[in-house]
Amino acid sequence: MIINGPNLNLLGTRETNIYGDQTFEDFLEDLKEGYFDFSIAYFQSNHEGEIIDKLQEAEKKNYKGIILNAGGFTHTSVAIRDCVAAIKTPVIEVHISNIYAREEFRHKSLLSGVCKGIIAGFGLESYALALDSFAE
Repeated sequence: MIINGPNLNLLGTRETNIYGDQTFEDFLEDLKEGYFDFSIAYFQSNHEGEIIDKLQEAEKKNYKGIILNAGGFTHTSVAIRDCVAAIKTPVIEVHISNIYAREEFRHKSLLSGVCKGIIAGFGLESYALALDSFAE
């Protein structure tokens, strides 16, 4: 399951110099074609509680892994961190941009310590790299 957080619904139009000009929906179609062995579910929300609900739902539905781009909640949400720590399903934290090469407030992830790993800075390809990790 791929879970995207706030403002990621604006991909393709939001700060294209950082995030590119492809929508996530278009990228997701390409991803599904390239990873036809996987059944990839997708969810996006601008609301913290909905993201937590979806993480818990993924656990109940026995997903093999979660790719989480929590957007700005990466740096602020103790609640999402606690949820990731509470579930058994492995979570890979993903970022389109290199958060460590951006503003200083983005350098601290509250999620990294409870995730299986982190992939950042490879554009939308970061999601494919996370899928590769689950494939192994």
